[in-house]
Amino acid sequence: CVCACACTYVCMFVSSNLPQMFSQGRYCKYCRELSQTPWILDGERHTELSVQELLQAPILARIKADEARFSSAGREDVDVRMLGAGRPFIFELINPRRRRIPAELLAEMQAEVNASTTRVAMHDLQQIDRDETAVLKDGEETKTKTYSCVVWTEKDYSGQPELLAELLSVKDLVLKQKTPLRVMHRRVLAVRDKMIHKCVQACDLLSFAMTDIHTHTH
Repeated sequence: CVCACACTYVCMFVSSNLPQMFSQGRYCKYCRELSQTPWILDGERHTELSVQELLQAPILARIKADEARFSSAGREDVDVRMLGAGRPFIFELINPRRRRIPAELLAEMQAEVNASTTRVAMHDLQQIDRDETAVLKDGEETKTKTYSCVVWTEKDYSGQPELLAELLSVKDLVLKQKTPLRVMHRRVLAVRDKMIHKCVQACDLLSFAMTDIHTHTH
């Protein structure tokens, strides 16, 4: 008598992910050829690197996370520098194997970024809770910014300082800004109010009808 027994094997794969961690800091950008995040359009990369990639490299390596999701309080154009106190940013670290980031490690990661490039600088890096990330989003609506630019006019007005004084006297000027073409791939087409609180002449009129203007805007 022969007994045949058919066995069925069931294979199960179990995966688990650790809760997200959050870190925040500020960055300055000194390069005029660096996008804030990877700039890829229609499968083509337009900049070699980005602020995000330069900042996240040591964090991903040390924390052993699968991914770092980057958020910031606004953004600057590729050819615009970010100076002063720097722009606030947050990294959401996905599936981090290291759960705690002591102050010494935060300082090491920050120093590693600052030693690896002259394009950006990071400071005030710290670990935060999820609830604290809301502060960054709220700041996008309430913060004010100062822009510095050199203004050139076709006609030389250096002999008419009263015209410049009239321009600088304008306060809380509301502009209607249509969504720029460069961000149409990620933002809805709309007209948004932008307010210029004041303009300040930073130096004397320069030759060829140029002057340096500091604009305080919202």
